[in-house]
Amino acid sequence: MKKMIAALGLRDLPAAFGAKATGARAERVRSSPQFDGKVFRNAAPRHPMTAASMRTIFREMFFGEHRELRKPAGAVPLVAAAPVESADGLHLTWYGHASTLVELDGARVLLDPVWSDRVSPAAFAGPRRLHEPPVPLSALGRIDAVVISHDHYDHLDLATVRALVTSSSAPFLVPLGVGAHLERWHVPADRIIELDWHEEATVAGVRFVATPAQHFSGRGITNDDTLWTSWALLGPQHRVFYSGDTGYFDGFAAIGAEHGPFDAALIQIGAYAPQWPDIHMTPEEGVAAGLDVRAKLLVPVHWATFQLAMHPWGEPADRVWSEAKEADLPLAIPRPGERIDATEPPPVDGWWQAL
Repeated sequence: MKKMIAALGLRDLPAAFGAKATGARAERVRSSPQFDGKVFRNAAPRHPMTAASMRTIFREMFFGEHRELRKPAGAVPLVAAAPVESADGLHLTWYGHASTLVELDGARVLLDPVWSDRVSPAAFAGPRRLHEPPVPLSALGRIDAVVISHDHYDHLDLATVRALVTSSSAPFLVPLGVGAHLERWHVPADRIIELDWHEEATVAGVRFVATPAQHFSGRGITNDDTLWTSWALLGPQHRVFYSGDTGYFDGFAAIGAEHGPFDAALIQIGAYAPQWPDIHMTPEEGVAAGLDVRAKLLVPVHWATFQLAMHPWGEPADRVWSEAKEADLPLAIPRPGERIDATEPPPVDGWWQAL
């Protein structure tokens, strides 16, 4: 049986790595102001990863003290709510990690959906879920658009994309270069919308603007041949910001000035470490980013579901709660699967602290 599982996992391995852009897609990549002729670049250079840093990461990841604290001590409480087909107003359902359903002024938008058990090119290896998906992907109801921030495995999942291709007719809004992955996975070309920073498209009455982020990309040996983005979702009545994966940078203030204020901001707060200070924000930086983009409500994401760094499992939520109180920034920390009204969010109750 183990051999059979391994064979099934290896069968999809070449496809999981995706594909490089060719033809018109490659031409758009080459013409991007973010592309230097070889790779995409951040506005500011990334902190270099030295051999000493790599040794420290390896030592702390596999031999550091209190590794048991990186996982919840019990079952994560999940909410298996039935879909609400009326999407009036602004409602958010966080399913864990970054996967979120945004119900925005009648449109139903799925952000960075990942329903697989592992975030890896192989189904039998890589970081494994710390909790099950709260509901099956097939139970989400109507989806009007799928938004991808970048092509890392914990944000762009082959199996989930394949399922969405058959279960919905929603277009995929992706950064430059990511369309080549989707084409390899048999997503119809007319359902792929590739955008550079500051470009936009309108789907289901919502303006989707690809806004800058500070991160990197890659699914194989090479990095940075596809772009990474944050997103501004601008509805007729409400506005939502999604940070994607990013370090803290001065671009947030510019996003807030141009597209804010936002009724809610979904901000990355987990998987931080001193060894990579400018590709993932700390919880305190996440609060600062929320203030910069002029968010009326902060909803932290990118924590709880996969162990991707050395910090304790619940630490991101504890720290963002403390910092948001200090900054007087309204905060909601829903359980995975819990649908919240962003205009009347539930009070934070510290549910994760029991784990």
